[in-house]
Amino acid sequence: MLDFNELLPIGTVVLLNDAVKKLMIYGVGQTDETNGVDYDYIGVMYPEGNMGEGSQFLFNHSDIQEIFFRGYENEERALFLEKLQKIYEENNL
Repeated sequence: MLDFNELLPIGTVVLLNDAVKKLMIYGVGQTDETNGVDYDYIGVMYPEGNMGEGSQFLFNHSDIQEIFFRGYENEERALFLEKLQKIYEENNL
């Protein structure tokens, strides 16, 4: 997992390495339920959004080639990141 302070906010629109289509981040700190692997983000195609099963993509910060738009950030998000970091530390994740 990336340093929590570097995590991009939900709503951020990115292009992944070697990709053609942009993704919009809608979740951070995600785990792939099929294999237990942790990822920094989950996203959906932009501008289409969630189009059902198979249209959601797990990826890490290092997979991002370009950031087109940065999502909304405020105090509430900062508190969320603090809580998320604490949970990861307490559970040795």
